[in-house]
Amino acid sequence: MDHYRVKQMFESIAFSYDFQNSFLSLGQDILWRRTLAGSIRVPREGIVLDLATGTAELAIEICRRHPEMRVAGLDFSPRMLAIGQRKLRAKGLRKRIDLHLGDARRLPFKAESFDGATMAFGIRNMEERNEVLGEIYRVLKDRGRLWIMEFDCPDPPVLGRLYRLYFDRILPPLGNWLSRTDYAYTHLMRSVHRFPGENEFAREIAAVGFKILGVKRLALGIAKIYRAVKA
Repeated sequence: MDHYRVKQMFESIAFSYDFQNSFLSLGQDILWRRTLAGSIRVPREGIVLDLATGTAELAIEICRRHPEMRVAGLDFSPRMLAIGQRKLRAKGLRKRIDLHLGDARRLPFKAESFDGATMAFGIRNMEERNEVLGEIYRVLKDRGRLWIMEFDCPDPPVLGRLYRLYFDRILPPLGNWLSRTDYAYTHLMRSVHRFPGENEFAREIAAVGFKILGVKRLALGIAKIYRAVKA
């Protein structure tokens, strides 16, 4: 699915995006974001760039876990960001989180602006991954850290087969019904299957200049956090 259609898809499902994620993952998405936010290691008063920030759930969790940190969230969906802005007002976080409308392939920030960068379940929707990773590298300070969380298939073979049954056969029609579309969660399933495996994606990250620090597996490998540093 091209960039324009992906954007239109997120615009159309924004109204219930948070509920869909939590319902279909049985609440695991909340735990995964907490894990990612808790693993962030940047200067105490540092600033983190959260790409594909959506409704700002990860940005808010980062600020909750790190009281002196600031976050710049960027997304290409105005409707998702509008929901995020309402959350920030309700939680009193507008001075700590700035939300920006923009394209991860051409970040509207100066070089070496951020101490760290995060992206949760966003990069598989971006066909130009090399451009996006290169832009992240550009805007990170020297020794800046990167955390990318993405879906994968569980490592144990038996669990993997059961998960594929749910992910391929049950989740797409159920998710499409919840999102009032006939394609959003079919796209999710296909995008995860198209995404490179752990070793290949780690090589893509390293190819733009990052040094891989490790990969943390969540829920036996259903989700993975790739950690890297600007070398």
